[in-house]
Parts: sequence; C-alpha cells; structure tokens
Amino acid sequence: MLILTIGDIIGKPGRRAVSRLLPGIRQESGVDLVIANGENVAGGLGLTSATAMELFDAGVDVLTSGNHIWAEKEIIPYLDGEMPILRPLNYPPGVPGRGYLINSQAMVVNLIGRTFMSNFDCPFRAMDKLLVEVKPKPPVIIVDFHAEATSEKIALGRYLDGRVSAVLGTHTHVGTIDAQLLPGGTAYVTDIGMTGPTDSIIGDDAEAVIHRFLTMLPYRLSVGKGKTIFNAILIRLDEDSGRAISIDRIYREVEW
Repeated sequence: MLILTIGDIIGKPGRRAVSRLLPGIRQESGVDLVIANGENVAGGLGLTSATAMELFDAGVDVLTSGNHIWAEKEIIPYLDGEMPILRPLNYPPGVPGRGYLINSQAMVVNLIGRTFMSNFDCPFRAMDKLLVEVKPKPPVIIVDFHAEATSEKIALGRYLDGRVSAVLGTHTHVGTIDAQLLPGGTAYVTDIGMTGPTDSIIGDDAEAVIHRFLTMLPYRLSVGKGKTIFNAILIRLDEDSGRAISIDRIYREVEW
C-alpha cells in the first residue's frame, strides 16, 4: 500500500498546487490513499466546505487539521457529516467532529500536541485508548501529529513505534530532514512541511509578519505570494502487517 501525506496547505496558492500536481503524482506512483492537512486552506486560516471540496476533487481522500480548524465557523456542521475531515482526537469530550476515521484498510488519526500549544487532553493517552477501543483495528494506522515542539513529536513517534504504521508531524510548516523508519517498523518525520508560497514567512505575507514582531501589535495577515512549494511524504507499507517499508520526501516547486 502506498500512502501520500501532504503538509499544511496554505490558502489559494496551496490549493492550486495540489490541483496541479496531485493527479499526476497519484497516477505516476499508484498511490492508494492521500491525506492532507487542511486547517490553513481558506485564506491561510481555517477550512470551508467549498475549499475542502476543491481538495477532494483534486484527489485528496482525507483532510486532517489542528488548532485552526475552528477559524471558519461554517465548517463546524460538516465535521459531524459525511465529509472525511478530522479534528484532533484529544480535544475535550463533546467537541464537534471526530478524531479518526477508517478508509478501507487504513485508519487515519489526528492528534494535537500540548507543548507551546494549549491544555489539550494528553495525546499519548488518547492514542492508547483509541488503540484499545477500535475493533476490528485496521493493520495500517497513520497518525497526523499537529504539534509545535520537536521533542514532543519525536517522543510520540517513539512511544507508538511498532503500534502504528506512521507518525507524521504537521503545524510548523517547515519540512524536516529526519524522515526515517523507526526500529519497530513505524515511519516517522518531525514535520512534513507546507504546501504554499515561498515568498512568505511560513505561508503568510512576510512584511505583515515582520511588522508584528517589530511592534508587538495585532496586524492582519494575508497569504504570501510567488513560487509555491509542494511538500509531502510518500510511505510504502505492508498492508497485512501495517509495517512501513519505506518513507520518502516529495518536494516540488510550482511557478505561476
């Protein structure tokens, strides 16, 4: 089984890059499942039903998210609907939406970190609980860990090694060079990176972000411009055991 996971998609440039590149990648590589983080898809912050459908039409199968999933209130009713959209599993009980779903032979799980983030429920214990409760449990389990701290991401990867197929970090928008197979057969990377404009600061207009740092005043941010990068991770898995066989980084550039 081949699974492609796309890093945080930023605004219209990111959506356009996915629409242009993903159909060809799916066809060339024979990808079975495409997962993408979509919490910054709508104008750089949040997700709407229309922008979600744009990505589904381009070939994305499951959208994960993080702390910005609530930025566009319009999406909230859809989180409990048929659209394959996830919010982090370890939000408190009673929050709209779901933290995992099963797509054919694979279970996709969305977790959020706590270090430098907020007082969410423990992602380690939330995952322990899920692995016990889901029956029958698919052999292939992919975890999008939306977290800030590198140490927390690596700790979760090591903690789940051998119990899930992959732990893939999102949120920082900067791809890391540590894609690897852990000893127990789990594919791991600290951050997939972003799919968005390079003439920016992690996807946002550079001038606006610098103004914030210089003045410490609120300042409206907009999506950056220029060349767009497409960051993704391609994982080959044994679909019977769920163990990862290989993990490879995909980096493409798109000129408009």
